[in-house]
Amino acid sequence: MSIDIASFTPGLSLTGGLVIGAAATVLVLFNGRIAGISGILGGLLGTPQTDAGWRVAFLTGLVGAPALAGLLGSPIAPDIQAGWGEILAAGFLVGIGTRYASGCTSGHGVCGISRGSVRSLVATATFMASGFLTVFVSRHLLGG
Repeated sequence: MSIDIASFTPGLSLTGGLVIGAAATVLVLFNGRIAGISGILGGLLGTPQTDAGWRVAFLTGLVGAPALAGLLGSPIAPDIQAGWGEILAAGFLVGIGTRYASGCTSGHGVCGISRGSVRSLVATATFMASGFLTVFVSRHLLGG
């Protein structure tokens, strides 16, 4: 195993994790809401919409922060080696998975585990195992 040292950013990763944790904490303390992205988006798309303001603000920040960083010349730019069809298919499959798992990685992994939820621990372990298996198959069995 080798580490791509140019892409190895433990300091930025730690900082990002701390900011995500702080955002989840602030949301639950001040709004009593869990910072699961699928639930936030689903609540915005469903009816009735009595709490759309904070949902729109949260999702705007989620999309706007990286866009702003890119405009300001952030040295970190994703290198996505997939076409639009693959990206849309992957997004669709993730959406289906979040419905079956009753939440997404952020909701279960960041918020559920910190609350001691066994369901979230199992869901997060399943997400991770699926990711590990996908990488192993695509890199070692399919020759990618």
